[in-house]
Amino acid sequence: MKGQAKSPDDPKFVATDKPYKMADEKGLYLEVDPSGGKYWRFKYRFPKEKRISLGVYPEVSLADARDARDECRKLVAKEIDPSVHRKAVKAGRKGLGADDFETIAREWLTKFIDPKSEKHRKKVYARFVNDIFPKIGRRPIKEITRQEMLDAILKIEGRGAGDTARRTLGSCSQIFSYAIRTSRCDINVCHDLRGALKAIEAGNFAAVTKPEDFAGILRAMDSYKGTFPVQCALKLAPLVFVRPGELRHAKWEDIDLNEGQWLLELSKDNRDRVRPPGFDEKIIVPLPRQALEVLQSLYQLTGDGVYVFPSARSASRPMSENAVLAAMRRLGIPKEEMCGHGFRASARTILEQELHIEPHYIEHELGHQVLDPNGRAYNRATFLPERRLMLQSWADYLDDLKSGKKRVLAKPKKLTNIKMIQVAGFR
Repeated sequence: MKGQAKSPDDPKFVATDKPYKMADEKGLYLEVDPSGGKYWRFKYRFPKEKRISLGVYPEVSLADARDARDECRKLVAKEIDPSVHRKAVKAGRKGLGADDFETIAREWLTKFIDPKSEKHRKKVYARFVNDIFPKIGRRPIKEITRQEMLDAILKIEGRGAGDTARRTLGSCSQIFSYAIRTSRCDINVCHDLRGALKAIEAGNFAAVTKPEDFAGILRAMDSYKGTFPVQCALKLAPLVFVRPGELRHAKWEDIDLNEGQWLLELSKDNRDRVRPPGFDEKIIVPLPRQALEVLQSLYQLTGDGVYVFPSARSASRPMSENAVLAAMRRLGIPKEEMCGHGFRASARTILEQELHIEPHYIEHELGHQVLDPNGRAYNRATFLPERRLMLQSWADYLDDLKSGKKRVLAKPKKLTNIKMIQVAGFR
């Protein structure tokens, strides 16, 4: 322990007329009261300063208190209040818990959201912490009215976050249903509220599909002067046109620089669709020469870590999902023109219209569901020679596009094999 004493058993830890604290580290301290009792406490911010009891010494040793503190710190890092989490766990053990909305919601989040992906979990928790708990978190769930629920949701919609409002309403409805099943509520006040929200207009990801416009974006991205990993991400994104989440979560263990390929696990965001029997959740992405040059340079900087594009704050986490988008905005590329996901649409259109590539080669490279004539799903290595040739031709085409050189390609009637692709001018 820090301070004057090294152990709670030190004679310097004596009772006085007033309670006092002896700090350990990382928010842990021992509180000694006038009667001589010694209590472990953990101090944290969520978002205001709070405290939680970790037990009484000597029943809880210093080592045990530090372990409990570390568990609390992990919860705080995941945007979970340790105090509320403790109540939810106790409630879950009893089958019935406290009747306020936040406690029941935390219990539901722990059971049904925590097991899901970290990205999804953070998004769901943020909706409740930022928008719902401050409004109705302390209200007994039985007493929450339909109007109270609607007011909380409409406030989200009012700031222009219509999709978030609908998703939050859906989660709240599940919480009310959970409360009904556990005998803590009788009515789901979220029913029929969806009709009170504005309809969401469907839209596509912003992307340019004209070669001359795409060339301007490529040249702008090549001029980026920020951190080297972000520079590399900007260069790699149009070359392999994977999903933004797949790019930033790329791991060195999945990339074979000698073979020139990347064993990519398809994004979870794309797994909600119904998959045919035998669908492979991984795909081999061929890496053209230009992509390998980028990765080989980056390997010198991040190759000893897990992620190809690690976070600037911690090498144990991937790059922020906003890193590439923020870089594009700083380069003056407006959100209405291009987004991280837009490289896929640009490649899909230009490969077919300008380079005359067969759509099923492109669709497989995009990680989309592709079936053979018998309705079976293709595996990860399907069309690998053709796709390898396609990706190299695409990378060469982008080089020509940036330099202003125009490549004239004869349009064949149908491309069905490597030889016909070569005839089209891909060498």
